[in-house]
Amino acid sequence: MQTVAIIDYGSGNLRSAARAIAEAARLAELPRDVVVTDRADIVAAADRIVLPGVGAFADCRAGLLGLDGMVEAMGEAVHGRGRPFLGICVGMQLLATIGTEHGETPGLDWLAGSVDALDARDPDAAAGGNDPVNGPANGQLKIPHMGWNRLRLDAPGHPVLAGIDEGDYAYFVHSFALVPARPGDRLASAVYGRPFAAMVGNGPIVGTQFHPEKSQRVGLRLIANFLAWTP
Repeated sequence: MQTVAIIDYGSGNLRSAARAIAEAARLAELPRDVVVTDRADIVAAADRIVLPGVGAFADCRAGLLGLDGMVEAMGEAVHGRGRPFLGICVGMQLLATIGTEHGETPGLDWLAGSVDALDARDPDAAAGGNDPVNGPANGQLKIPHMGWNRLRLDAPGHPVLAGIDEGDYAYFVHSFALVPARPGDRLASAVYGRPFAAMVGNGPIVGTQFHPEKSQRVGLRLIANFLAWTP
């Protein structure tokens, strides 16, 4: 049975993520042992790795670096042995080169790019161009972006997006978003004033700005795809 390691570094609703992964595995009939852990040796030996995260970029990075040997174990598992990796929300943002929340903070630099603030004042919103689920189109968007939003598939052929359609809804809670330096690393996007990366990926790495564990059918399907994925 494959082991899925969810990294516990003091950030994120780990129980919710663990329940969603276990449920997706059950529905897809994929036997998986889901383990929440702060131990680098368990992550190093895992078949799949999940990095959740909520809160400020710098705080999450500090929490991750505070686990002895964890970043090295992650790198060896993912880059050395090609283990599939899923980053969720700030766990996705930590993949970037740098975060700009409350000053500049280095990220893992697994995906070239920066994590920048969403634009709360956008002419597209004043012109009525924003998705109606995001509130009044008066040029001033609420920050954080919180709630359901439609997905645009930039890489519809990616295996982790199988069975997810253009326009499907996912659940977001965030004020910052990863801006990939390589356009091809953006797998899906959404619009909040302007388009932003809703999902990124390269090689064995994928990340979602939205919360799969809160995204009902779409989230369970994405998790099941991740659990079955062989990069």
